[in-house]
Amino acid sequence: MTREAEPVSLLLVDDLEENLLSLEALLRHDDLLLLKARSGEEALEILLKHDVALALLDVQMPTMDGFELAEFMRGSERTRHIPIIFVTAGRADNQRRFRGYEAGAVDFIEKPIEADILRSKVDIFCDLYRQRRQIAAQRDALENVSQALRDADRHKDQFLAVLGHELRNPVAALQAGAHLLKKHAGTEKAEAVRESMERQLFHLSRLVEDLLDISRISEGKISLRKERVALGTILRSAIEASEPNIDAADHVFTTDVPDEPIWLDADHTRIAQVVANLLNNAAKYTPNGGVISLAAHCTDRHAVITVTDNGVGVPAEMQSRIFQIFEQVEDHRSQAAGGLGIGLALVRQIIGLHDGSIAVNSEGQGKGSVFLVRLPLGDQPPSL
Repeated sequence: MTREAEPVSLLLVDDLEENLLSLEALLRHDDLLLLKARSGEEALEILLKHDVALALLDVQMPTMDGFELAEFMRGSERTRHIPIIFVTAGRADNQRRFRGYEAGAVDFIEKPIEADILRSKVDIFCDLYRQRRQIAAQRDALENVSQALRDADRHKDQFLAVLGHELRNPVAALQAGAHLLKKHAGTEKAEAVRESMERQLFHLSRLVEDLLDISRISEGKISLRKERVALGTILRSAIEASEPNIDAADHVFTTDVPDEPIWLDADHTRIAQVVANLLNNAAKYTPNGGVISLAAHCTDRHAVITVTDNGVGVPAEMQSRIFQIFEQVEDHRSQAAGGLGIGLALVRQIIGLHDGSIAVNSEGQGKGSVFLVRLPLGDQPPSL
């Protein structure tokens, strides 16, 4: 019979030490934990601390006999389902058997005990206990999967609601713009409408790119074009991409980047996208006139990039989840206009493909945030 590595506990109850030692000798096995009690009270204390597969109870004990102990066990939610085998010194008459079964016994064993019969019965109940434990573990695993599916369905519904809202606005603006272009063709008004339509088309194109990135994240199909590139070049591209958002909110923007080149083996476009995303988030979630900083340095064969702001911050309970797809801080949704909740998930994916890491630190609401990116250094040119 195959047994699991984790021991199964049995409860042995008898007021005579020699009887307990005899039972222990008969049942001793590496995968069994034999818990011994000299009284009903001691047995109840053991049952408060341990889950047992079977209880072997002596019928005749002072103070609390085996039948009374069984009735106590059946009266507790924790112990009511433990199988009980009564051990009796004499042949049990029908009345005693009836009382035993009424108290919850599944069997009687008479002394002197036949070792093979006892071991066979114990094996059966231990196997049943292992099967119940396995079923419980499978049930818990299924519940975890079910919860994950419910979460995914909730995220999908949230995503579709946000997407519908985000697509509706630019589409409505484009429809109105097309109507106005017809009405004001060749006028200054038409030029203003055309510029507005270009902005809405740009917004639409970003939403479409977000949708494509969702698919790439799900299928693991984000591809990289790695090359030897200076980190400063990447950071300049990211700053250029995010400057309009920073300037629009009148933020103070500072940088602290070494003059000497830091070389990476990286995809220039993707890492610039990562840093720009972090800078844009800092601009979005920092009240107007805030302070945003971008810094970089080398340590332990890694380039470290930090984006710091004094904005709304990230609650402690969200700091481990914020990089999951569709996750957004509930209180920040009103400031996330134009976002589908996938930016940081994409950032983590890109950083991971570069064998790097990303983390966030925040002291909480209104205390700002620090995003820290670590990327392996590429081959550095020899010092002159």
